[in-house]
Amino acid sequence: MAEAAVDRSSKSGLGPAGKPFSTFERLVAWRYLRARRKEAFISVIAGFSFVGIMLGVATLIIVMAVMNGFRTELVSRILGINGHMIIQPVDGPFTDYADLVKRFEAVPGIKMALPLVEGQVLASSQTGGSTGALVRGTRAEDLTKLKTVSDNIKSGDMVGFAAGDGVLVGSRMADQLGLRAGDLITLTSPEGDVTPIGVNPRIKSYKISGLFEIGMSEYDSSIIYMPLEESQLYFNADGLVQSIELFVNNPDDIDNLRPKVEEAAGRQIAVTDWRQRNQTFFSALQVERNVMFMILTLIVLVAALNIISGLIMLVKDKGSDIAILRTMGASSSAIMRIFFMTGAAIGIVGTIAGVLLGVFVCINIESIRQFFSWVSGTVLFDPQLYFLSQLPAEMDVSETISVVVMALTLSFIATIFPAWRASRLDPVQALRYE
Repeated sequence: MAEAAVDRSSKSGLGPAGKPFSTFERLVAWRYLRARRKEAFISVIAGFSFVGIMLGVATLIIVMAVMNGFRTELVSRILGINGHMIIQPVDGPFTDYADLVKRFEAVPGIKMALPLVEGQVLASSQTGGSTGALVRGTRAEDLTKLKTVSDNIKSGDMVGFAAGDGVLVGSRMADQLGLRAGDLITLTSPEGDVTPIGVNPRIKSYKISGLFEIGMSEYDSSIIYMPLEESQLYFNADGLVQSIELFVNNPDDIDNLRPKVEEAAGRQIAVTDWRQRNQTFFSALQVERNVMFMILTLIVLVAALNIISGLIMLVKDKGSDIAILRTMGASSSAIMRIFFMTGAAIGIVGTIAGVLLGVFVCINIESIRQFFSWVSGTVLFDPQLYFLSQLPAEMDVSETISVVVMALTLSFIATIFPAWRASRLDPVQALRYE
């Protein structure tokens, strides 16, 4: 009788002759996942484990996507308005900047060279408001090529700017000063005319040709574009520029372009690239991103630990079942696989649900932000603080895969000990365990 039972169990996949992860093992594992009334507490623990893994994976995906989106948006806006390489003179001012621009633009990989005159001013309106501003003097044809600005004119146009008698003002600065396109803005520079009694500040009013909105409040609230010739007169820089900004096709190819740019200059120059100018900023973003990943991984780890406690209680509750299975001929490895699949199923389903939830939130992140802003009556992620007018989310495929692999690995590791403990019980011990 015993030999016949063992033979039948072997044919069913219970005994040594059964294939690993056979249909029978999967059916038993699935049966243990379903709750009975007396197993309700165990099912609650399993449910919390599932929810924990789902929320942990979703949170990781969402947070990393938002941080990637922030970095991409900030980089695109910073590099969209500032040159990738900044060329400054060493042996005297750039008086031959027109020829230098032509030589730089002839270098393969450089798409635009932008001669600039810059200066700090106090901008004020007739209503009495005032704020600090950075005036950037540039040629109209160059500013037209700078799509980050020319394609984002909120009101007005560039006609007055091109004619040399108007300026472009950031939209947030205009709102702060109560100005609109067509109004006059007064600029005060400390670098004025030298008189016998000292230096008089230079004060001049300009008509606002248009308002631009880049989408980064730091720039929209502080930058004024002025025609190059007018800025040279205003800052006592007649016939020269302070720097030339180069925009390249591939910002990551700066190191290869540097010697070509120095050769094209034909004179001593100081070259600063976008990485050097923003090194502290981008390094802080990278550190914050890595730390957030490590901290949020703890959520998944806690959920995986819940799988351990749930499976240990399940093994204790199923002591008699283990004894019966072992008596019928089930090997210890079969028992281990059954409980391994039971715990792993929680991790797999929780991870899949977390990925779906994370993708859904990332796709609809801006709508969700607006909804919670409407519910709470407050502005979430205020652009004045976070520099962006919209909340971005950019999912990275390799990063998402790493999150999935990490969650599954923790879930599988968490199931090993309870499954191994179940496989070590012999029939007599299992009955006593019950």
